[in-house]
Formats: sequence, C-alpha cells, structure tokens
Amino acid sequence: MGQAASQPTAQWSSSCPIKHDTSAAAKCPVPHDAQSSSSPAASSSSSPAKCPIDHASSSRKPPAECPIGHEGTEINPLNQMPSLSQAPSANQAFDLPTDREISSIPRDDATKWEYPSPQQFHNALVRKGWETPEEHVEMMVQIHNFLNEQAWLEILKWEKKENPAQDPLLTRFKGRPGELSPKARFWLFAGWLLPSRFNTEPPFDRHDWIVKRPNTGEEVRYVIDYYSAPPEPDGSPVFSLDVRPALDSVGSIKQRISAATEDVWSSFKENNGKAGVSGSS
Repeated sequence: MGQAASQPTAQWSSSCPIKHDTSAAAKCPVPHDAQSSSSPAASSSSSPAKCPIDHASSSRKPPAECPIGHEGTEINPLNQMPSLSQAPSANQAFDLPTDREISSIPRDDATKWEYPSPQQFHNALVRKGWETPEEHVEMMVQIHNFLNEQAWLEILKWEKKENPAQDPLLTRFKGRPGELSPKARFWLFAGWLLPSRFNTEPPFDRHDWIVKRPNTGEEVRYVIDYYSAPPEPDGSPVFSLDVRPALDSVGSIKQRISAATEDVWSSFKENNGKAGVSGSS
C-alpha cells in the first residue's frame, strides 16, 4: 500500500507491551530487509531498525508523536482532516508525490478517510521543526498508513464482539503525544520492576479515536498506544499497538472486563493442556 512498489518486512504486534514472540506478526508494507531503488532508506539488512528522522541532531527536542496535527486549527472543519499544503517547502531538495491514499476506514456511510500525501507529510515535519530527509518521507507515509490500518482492524475486533452485524464509523480522532494513558503508565512501572519481562520504553505516540455505532448512534472512545519493540535479527522494525475502549462508560468497562476474563480463561486452558500432554508423555 502507498507509493513504493516493493513489499517490506517490518512487523507489528497488536498486543500489550509485554515482550512477546513476534514471529507471527503481520507484515508492514515497507522494505527493510534489502536495498531497493524505490526505497532509498533501506540501506542494509544488518543495520538496526530506527526512525529515519535524526532527532538527536536537532536543537529542538519535541516529544515523540505523529507529525500530522489532528486537532485545533490544523483541522479542516468541513472534513475533519488536517489542512496541509501540497506545495513544496522552502529548501526542499526534490519534489514529492502529492497523491493521497484513501484508507479502508469509513468516515460516514458514503466516504472514507484519506491519508496525507508524502508532500503534506513532509510539510508537517518541516512545520514542527524536525529534521526532514526527503528521501525517507514516502517510506514514513507507508508506515504511518499501515499502523493506522492495523489500529482500525483491532477496533473492528472489539466492535464485532459487541455487535457482529454492525459496521462502525470513525467520526473523529485526536493525537495526544506526550500524554501517557493510565495503562501506559502501569506498563512503564511494570517495566521498572521487571525489565526482563516488560517493555521499559513509553509509547512513541498516542491517539484517541471516536467510533460511532450507526445502529444506536452511540459514540465510543478508543485509546491507541503505539510502541516500538526490539527489531528482528535481520533489522526489521517491530511495532506494538495497544488498542482498547477507554474506561469512560459502563459499556466500555464491561467490554474490557469481558476481554480480560477471556484472556485469563484461554491462558488457563492452554496451560492445563500443556500440563496434560507433559504428564502423559
């Protein structure tokens, strides 16, 4: 998906930031395992995975976040999308594509959300004062779009449990970089206590997505924490998304309790099954 023609090998996990085996994780559409003429950022399969923006060399130290503003005056009130220019920025080395990819995420019954073009993404980076290597922007857009598609798939899993016949809509969303959710704070504390088992790094971004259930008109807020996990041996980056309904309504609390109960019960049955096999051998 996106501008590049080649397929990547970056991986992701939709689970909490516990250090799990990611061998079965979904594939990101960005090529990281070999050099490609369509992906200048993929320099070597043995290089460690990292963000192509050099944050250390910048005099400003902004919090880690999505570079696309999702709130305030940057939102077009007509379509609730960022109002980003398609014109090249000053001192830009070469032109970037201005095509915008349509997502799979429905905004209403007739339209779907559109992702920013590489040129708009670049302009957002420049406006925030980040180091902006043009040759990496198209890859960054692909990763941005991929993670949002995976976040929506996780939301659909929650929503289908609530009402399998319903097709939810994403009505609006907000980036909240630097704002740790209560659950993210808990995992950080767990990582401080048990660094060998839990992630010790905070999420690199947070979004709040407002999902509408058309059958009832109810709106449900989802919290999404985006984590970077340790890279694969070949250098492929791994991402972990923690997606769940916010604990701000009785219905969402019931959903979370039900999901937690299912997880505990599944783990209990799996452990008992392994113990039975071990005892009979």
